Amino acid sequence: MKKKYLLAPGPTPVPERTLLAMSGPMIHHRTPQFSEIFAESCELLKDVFQTKNDVMILSASGTGAMEASITNLFSPGDEVLAINGGKFGERWGQISEAYGLTVHWVKVEWGDAVKPAAVKEALDANPNIKAVLAQASETSTTVQHPIEELAQLTKDRDCLLIVDGITAVGVADVPMDKWGVDVMVSGSQKAFMLPSGLAFISLSDKAWAFAETSKCPKYYFNLKKEKKNIAKQTTAYTPAVSLIIGLRESLLMIKEEGLDNVFARHARLAEAARNSMTALGLTLLAPENPSFATTGVYVPEGVNGGAFVKYMRDELGVTMAGGQDHLKGKIFRIAHLGYIDTFDMITAVAAIEMALTKFGHSIEAGKGVAAAQAVLIKGYKSATPA
Repeated sequence: MKKKYLLAPGPTPVPERTLLAMSGPMIHHRTPQFSEIFAESCELLKDVFQTKNDVMILSASGTGAMEASITNLFSPGDEVLAINGGKFGERWGQISEAYGLTVHWVKVEWGDAVKPAAVKEALDANPNIKAVLAQASETSTTVQHPIEELAQLTKDRDCLLIVDGITAVGVADVPMDKWGVDVMVSGSQKAFMLPSGLAFISLSDKAWAFAETSKCPKYYFNLKKEKKNIAKQTTAYTPAVSLIIGLRESLLMIKEEGLDNVFARHARLAEAARNSMTALGLTLLAPENPSFATTGVYVPEGVNGGAFVKYMRDELGVTMAGGQDHLKGKIFRIAHLGYIDTFDMITAVAAIEMALTKFGHSIEAGKGVAAAQAVLIKGYKSATPA
């Protein structure tokens, strides 16, 4: 028998409590019973997004919410600024171009965070830009971008800040209203501890004003229609009923833990991952602005990263993610978001140590685990005399 551990940055593990909630008998989506679950989920989502505005639930992956933010707010020919510092920064621009928008790119080296000065320079040079498109956490490069600083650049302009928070919302403190983020999107299979299939999106009042003049085609992802239906405690089209039932359970778990405690747990797990890898002499992909959701690590010289990740998954039962595009075969990514705790992280580090040894890389066994434990023990209360 081989027990399996899921430590990839999405999908992430689903708690037993959430699985049990989703395993109940199916209910109809146009009933008071479902409306109660849906309405409670929408209110709980506001708390996690840290916004007073509605958070709409779409039956889609997070990319569906990204697309909805473009189609509902802009018209063909509008100019936007995409921060291209990874696979998902590229996606912002690609979606925009697909709908006829003019994209200005700010290119950032993979592993680095965008410099606000570069964004300001681009905005000053192109005053017709209507939105800055950014990732709070760029999953492909394990970087956290300076969203609070970017919001300062857009707040006094006729320009929106649209943020992919897919591996940030419910992980790190990215308060939408307080910082002045105009659009925030996320997805179910990350910190929300669900299978993939739900996307979330919230718009500021400023963003809703942009929606009044949008001419991009839209039908299924029509946010005005979804907003009207939220007021009636339902969705515009057939929702993913079981996933929303599970969503309420996961959101209740987040509420019970407390949002500040959730952020502290993710920060602690991230610190443990980084410290353990550097203790083993490995190099981090994003040492300066690391994500709280996932840690990227370069494989040692001479080790095939693809084979390394495959070995951990197939032989040790521990699934992590590899690199994408030009980082394929060069890095592995340890996830630490959602339903992951102390002993998942210790398992992850132990598996990496075993795999490194198997691939002929000399390490001091247990050194990484000890470094992780030194951080993780901070999350437990001091022992008291019996």
